[in-house]
Amino acid sequence: MGYTPELMDLIKRCEKTRPERVARKKASIEFPALTLDERQDRLEKYHPDYRPGGLRELKVGPSKGYKLAWEFADTFEARSRVDPDKINLDEVHYDTDVLVIGGGGAGTAAALIAQEQGSRVIIATKLRHGDANTMMAEGGIQAATKGWKDSPYYHYLDVMGGGHFENDPELVKTMVTEAPKVIGWLENLGCMFNKWADGKLFTLHGAGTCRKRMHYAGDMTGAEIMRVLRDEARNRLKDIGVLEFSPAVELLLDDKGNCSGAVLYNLETEEYFIVKAKAVVMATGGSGRLHVQGFMTTNHYGATGDGLVMGYRIGVGVRFLHATQYHPTGAVFPEQAEGLLITEKVRGAGANLINIEGEQFVFEREPRDIESASIIRECTKIGKGVPVPGQAGKWGVWLDSPMIELLEGPGTVEREFPAKFILYKRYGIDISKVPMLVYPTLHYQNGGLAYNSDGSTCVPGFYVAGEVGGGVHGANRLMGNSLLDITVFGRLAGEAAGAFVKERGDVGTLSVEHVRRYHKELEEAGIETDRVSPMVLPDYGNPDVKQRQWTTTYVGTLR
Repeated sequence: MGYTPELMDLIKRCEKTRPERVARKKASIEFPALTLDERQDRLEKYHPDYRPGGLRELKVGPSKGYKLAWEFADTFEARSRVDPDKINLDEVHYDTDVLVIGGGGAGTAAALIAQEQGSRVIIATKLRHGDANTMMAEGGIQAATKGWKDSPYYHYLDVMGGGHFENDPELVKTMVTEAPKVIGWLENLGCMFNKWADGKLFTLHGAGTCRKRMHYAGDMTGAEIMRVLRDEARNRLKDIGVLEFSPAVELLLDDKGNCSGAVLYNLETEEYFIVKAKAVVMATGGSGRLHVQGFMTTNHYGATGDGLVMGYRIGVGVRFLHATQYHPTGAVFPEQAEGLLITEKVRGAGANLINIEGEQFVFEREPRDIESASIIRECTKIGKGVPVPGQAGKWGVWLDSPMIELLEGPGTVEREFPAKFILYKRYGIDISKVPMLVYPTLHYQNGGLAYNSDGSTCVPGFYVAGEVGGGVHGANRLMGNSLLDITVFGRLAGEAAGAFVKERGDVGTLSVEHVRRYHKELEEAGIETDRVSPMVLPDYGNPDVKQRQWTTTYVGTLR
């Protein structure tokens, strides 16, 4: 296996310029960063969000008139999997205080804190507990823990600047001020971040940051965080139940308008069942498996944006869904690894992005949207992309990982990036000696459901945490703020939900009348479709994923 002879020949051009580039790095001579005007020009010309016809207006719901990607609009403008005329809400299968929908980092953090408030908790997760984008987050988690040269003030400015100053300021303030506390909490749970011999935490630069505040556990930071959160939740099984392979397909309200549980679907038995709850935390994560604009994705198999549509149907609006994040460095060769995330930490450690001529063409720590647009520009407009073997019309650029060995010493790549080193070794590629071939990949849902700094929403009893929510990252998320987002707002949502449960009286009569109203609104808007949502799982049976069939198999089949 390994690289083809043609690619090995092209790598020689990269190797030819490497000594000069390493010398510049050692002399602290960086490639010129783009000006603000140049950044905007590059985004408008090359970033996928700006492609003509890529967005369309929503015709229904609380955010009617808002423009977002067609794939999201199709998800919202679809019928529920639950038929209000056939569902029996009198038969409650589980009754709990707090129902957490989603078993990733945000949901598990929420469950832990809600349980500490005295609540009985159920985590309902689509796949296994921990099968989430959290597991796939590699590079690190930002927090201003080194007070002698950093502070939440600088972190705040970086987050706002990275989001093009469109972020919700209150959410950003909450995230950056809670960040140091979260690092301490994770460490106390047993999270093993990389440290110096004296116990001080390692930190690295991330793209768009003015200080080194990226804490990490090799290149498996998300997996390490998910490990400790899941283990802690499983140690509390007396009060935290976990329903695996049981995605939520519709929320329940009571006759007073409070969120009061959900309809779940058992993937194994193909049965629907009811969970009644005094509060619900929505933590379903992202939507990469919608394959916006046909892009490959880093997201896990269940990331189909389910929580967006469920929250939207009960009246929670969305924001920033017009801005989708494409990670600059997704693997594009070998084909078996296509779309796989190559952590930004590789660039933070010193690797350049290099075109077919061996030229560096962009400062490697520009914000992700700028970096992605620059790579797309190189592969299309400039015509200096590296052709991907066996895939006509596909291009990439080199991520020159061997530079790290020359800058930091032999063995650094294997030590600092063990997951990727082992993965590429399986394909006969030693990334300490040869660069990786990369191209932007669909990575993150910048926007989502509107929520407040404690996770609450406009619907009483309904809370939001993690990637399913929108506002804190504005139009572009910086590296290391997703793992921070899920832990900060997961904890806060769990705390707020636990407090709400104590004040709430008995749950009223359960209802899905909101579904009936939503279906009527679809009809009044002239939307006639056999699409149903949430999608639950992607269908890759159709060779063109953008034209996949929307199954109607389970509409109203409550059995």
